[in-house]
Amino acid sequence: MSSAEKFVVDLGERPSLPVSGGEGRYPVRRIYCIGRNYVAHVEEMGGDPKLDFPIVFQKPTDSIEQDGAILPYPTMTDNYHYELELVVAMKSGGYNIPVEEALDHVYGYAVGLDMTRRSVNGQSDRPNQPWELGKAFDNSCPVGTIHPVEKVGHVDTGAIRLTVNGDAKQDSDLALMIWRTPEIISNLSRYFALQAGDIILTGTPNGVGPVVPGDALVGSIDKLGSLSVTISDPV
Repeated sequence: MSSAEKFVVDLGERPSLPVSGGEGRYPVRRIYCIGRNYVAHVEEMGGDPKLDFPIVFQKPTDSIEQDGAILPYPTMTDNYHYELELVVAMKSGGYNIPVEEALDHVYGYAVGLDMTRRSVNGQSDRPNQPWELGKAFDNSCPVGTIHPVEKVGHVDTGAIRLTVNGDAKQDSDLALMIWRTPEIISNLSRYFALQAGDIILTGTPNGVGPVVPGDALVGSIDKLGSLSVTISDPV
């Protein structure tokens, strides 16, 4: 074996998500995230919804976790937060997608969590640090089963709720998003060539807060079922 061959690693197939009805799996190419996309959440984070442009960031594909996952409490934080979100799964894409054509590129929808190291993300002594430290860490993107459009339609209204140990923490409606799904897709496509396999987390409503080891989280969105995860001790 040559010295070069010693360092070749078989990375296997890309991470994937189950599709409802047992219709195979959806391979994930990229994860795009929209931040501060509900008025009440912008306000609870100290922003101005009339002035603040929704934030765009990415998570690594291998940060995906499945329904029922156990999430280790992450390193480098003592303030670990949940953020429940609608997930949009793309079946096609491209650059500069018109708003009126955006939904034609959607494969389906799912429930997702944007887990966040809040104490890293909000440190006032380092205001210009990249969002990766607070958002793009291991196990930070649990996503549930994808429900194809032909089964559930385009999900743009309906309850979005999260409980921690059975206590309601987030309870809102998708209709309150500042950027709606077509606008999100159109705006992202100005900067990135969206493709099949891309998923988009569309922002969280108000009510975000901390979790600790032992906590059980259940998020749900009308028509899309639920997503459950448990927080464990650090690895």
